[in-house]
Amino acid sequence: MIILQNISYTHSNTELLFDAISLTVNTGNKIALTGHNGSGKSTLLKIIAKELFPSGGTIEIETEPYFIPQIFGQYNHLTIAEALQIDQKLTAFREILEGNVSETNLNLLNDDWTIEDRCNEALNYWKLNGLDLNQKMEFLSGGQKTKVFLAGIAIHQPKLILLDEPSNHLDVEGRNLLYQFIKTSTTTMLIVSHDRKLLNLLDTTCELKSNGIKTYGGNYDFYLEQKNIEKNALALDIHSKEKALQKAKEKQRETIERQQKSDAKGKKKQEKAGVARIMMNTLKNKAENSTSKTKSVHEEKIGGISQELRELRENVSSLNKMKFGLDNSRLHKGKILVTAESLNYAYSEESIWKTDLNFQILSGERIALKGNNGSGKTTLIKLILKELQPKSGNLKIADCKSVYIDQDYSLINNALTVYEQAQQSNISGLEEHDIKMRLNRFLFGKSDWDKPCEFLSGGERMRLMLCGLTITNQAPDLIILDEPTNNLDLQNIEILTAALNEYQGTLIVVSHDEIFLKETNINNCIYLL
Repeated sequence: MIILQNISYTHSNTELLFDAISLTVNTGNKIALTGHNGSGKSTLLKIIAKELFPSGGTIEIETEPYFIPQIFGQYNHLTIAEALQIDQKLTAFREILEGNVSETNLNLLNDDWTIEDRCNEALNYWKLNGLDLNQKMEFLSGGQKTKVFLAGIAIHQPKLILLDEPSNHLDVEGRNLLYQFIKTSTTTMLIVSHDRKLLNLLDTTCELKSNGIKTYGGNYDFYLEQKNIEKNALALDIHSKEKALQKAKEKQRETIERQQKSDAKGKKKQEKAGVARIMMNTLKNKAENSTSKTKSVHEEKIGGISQELRELRENVSSLNKMKFGLDNSRLHKGKILVTAESLNYAYSEESIWKTDLNFQILSGERIALKGNNGSGKTTLIKLILKELQPKSGNLKIADCKSVYIDQDYSLINNALTVYEQAQQSNISGLEEHDIKMRLNRFLFGKSDWDKPCEFLSGGERMRLMLCGLTITNQAPDLIILDEPTNNLDLQNIEILTAALNEYQGTLIVVSHDEIFLKETNINNCIYLL
C-alpha cells in the first residue's frame, strides 16, 4: 500500500511543480498516472521510489518499490547484473557452487538458491536469450535496456512496481509481452504511460495536476468518457456565463440610461421651479453620485462574471483552442514518389533485410513502416531521404519536397528563441505580426516568443514544428515521422493526430502505437524482416 498525504515538490530553481498531492494505492491496484507534459508524473514516481525527496507532506509505503525509469543512460557504465543489483548475489552463488562456502557468501546469497534460474527464465521471457549478464548496458539498444529492467521484476519479485513509460522503446513483440505481463500479474502497479492500449489494461486512472490528483474509477477509455462529460459541461458553463455577461452589460446600460433620463427630467423641473443655483449644484452632485454608484455596482457584477468566464476558458483543452490551417501538397494523388526494386543495404557484409524490398509509394498514401527493433526502419528512411545509397537494387525517388520529423523534433534549433525558430520557416515573407498571430494560434503567447527552444517540452517542440509548417509558403509533399509520439503526453498526441488528419499529402510513419496509426488513417504497410 502507498499513502501520499499533501505532497509538494519545488524545483531547485524554487519553482513549485505541484502541491497538495494525496493518493492511496491499495494492494493489487493497477493505476495509470496521467497528466500533461511537465505536470510532474516522473517526479512523483521518483519521490515514491525514494530517488527524490518531497518539499512537504508525508509518504507511507509498506514495501520496497521496484522502479523502472524512462531514461537509462545513468546505467551505461554498469554491467547488466550491476544495473539489476544482482552481481554480488550471483558471484556468491557461483563461489558457493565452487566450494567457497564462506559466511560472507552465504549472507550475500541469503538462501536465494534459485537466483540463476530466475535470471535465465526472466531473460528468456523478454526474448533476451543468451544475453551475458556481465555485458555493459551501454552496448544495448533502448528496447533491450527496457527489457532488462522488466526482466528484473521476475528476478526480484517485488510487491510494488513503478513504471515510467515502459513501452517507449519496445517493438510490437516487446509491447505484447508487456501487455500480457500486466494483464496476468497480481502485483501492485503505478504506471506513467501515453500508450493507450496499455492504459486500457489498468483498473484506475489518476490525473495529476499542479494542485492535486483526481481519480477516475476505470481504465483510459472510461477516463476519456468522463473527461468528455466534463468538457461538455464546461462548454455549457461557458455559454451560460457568456449569456449572463451579455445580460449584465445590457442591464447596466439600461439602468444608467434610465437614471440619466430621470436626472435630466428632475433637473428641468427644478429649473422651472426656480431652485437656487447652490441647491441645483447639490442636487446635481447627488445625481452624479447615484449614477456612479449604480455604475460601480454593475461593473463589479460584470467583473465577477468576466473573471469566472476567464477561469472557465482556461480549462478548455489546447486542441479546441488551436487552429491548424496546414496547406496541402500540390502533387496529384497517385503520382509515384518512391519505387524500390530488389532494394537492400548492408553496414558490413551481411544484408540488413533477409528479403530484398520491392514497393512503390504513391502521392496521398499513408504508410506505416513496421518491423521489430533492429529491422532497419531508420535505415530505409535514410535511403528515401537520400542520406544513404543502396548497396544493391534500385531506388527511384521523384522530385518532391519532404520533411523528416524524429521523436525529438530535432528540426527545432535549440540555439534560437521561439519567435526566431518560427521566422526560419518564413520563406514567403510574412510580416512580424502575421508570424506572431500564427504562434498564438499554436498556443505560444507573448510571454513565449523570447523563450529559448532548448527549454521547450516535447509537446511544445511538436507544436512549434507544426506552426512552422503553416508559415512556409508550401506544405511538404511527403512527411516522414519516426516514433513521433514517444515524448508526447496524451493531449499532445491528440493535437498531432488532428494536424496530420488535416494534412492531405503523403505520410510515412514509424510507430509502435497501433492506436495512433489507426487514428491517422494509415492505409498501407511496408513490413521489414
